[in-house]
Amino acid sequence: MTRPTFGSRLRAGIRVSGELMITFGVIVLLFAGYEVFGNSAEVQDEQNALSTELDDVWNDPTVGPTASAAAKAPAAPGSNLVGRLYIPKFDKEWVVVDGVQPDDIRYAPGHYPDSAKPGQVGNFSVAGHRIRKIFWRLDELKDGDVIGVETRTNWYVYKVYQQQVVKPSAVEVVAPVPGKPKAKPSQALLTLTTCNPKFNNYERLIIHAELVATSKRDQAAPNAGMPAEIKGA
Repeated sequence: MTRPTFGSRLRAGIRVSGELMITFGVIVLLFAGYEVFGNSAEVQDEQNALSTELDDVWNDPTVGPTASAAAKAPAAPGSNLVGRLYIPKFDKEWVVVDGVQPDDIRYAPGHYPDSAKPGQVGNFSVAGHRIRKIFWRLDELKDGDVIGVETRTNWYVYKVYQQQVVKPSAVEVVAPVPGKPKAKPSQALLTLTTCNPKFNNYERLIIHAELVATSKRDQAAPNAGMPAEIKGA
């Protein structure tokens, strides 16, 4: 028998390493594909459950979470559900939870707890994953596009005035005055944040909008009195 040479061992090691790297790469790609595309049904199921919880609390504050609420949804109804966010340009709406930890935003956009509430002077800031069922198309928003927010008492209409891409460390984008952490706010603003580019997270895509209209939510009216700007086309 011929004893293996150093060169043959080296070539064999390189071949095995290459095969392992290819296999690992395929697994990573499959996982990334699942995160972006494959969990859409789960996100929709959780959003449906959260929407039911929100309606229960808004319709009757004495009602607790429904028995059908999904187990993985944020546990606290009412106080942990901020409201609904609408982007009529995409014909999309989401229930927004209060919190931006990984468990909070797994299936829903999340409100930065230290930021303003909807309609308040300051910067109502919301984070969401860059996945198909959440903020996938956020880069398509342009100046003047409408973003709507619904709370138990009010409707708020915001209009986009700026889009920017920043490093993940640029936390000043969610300051009360975006980009000026020490400034005192005088406007009611909305900021949406998500990963950038698609399929990666080494940047953050930021959308800034300003409040342009507020109206009362009327449970007895069609669509609870939703403003025409939020209804879209």
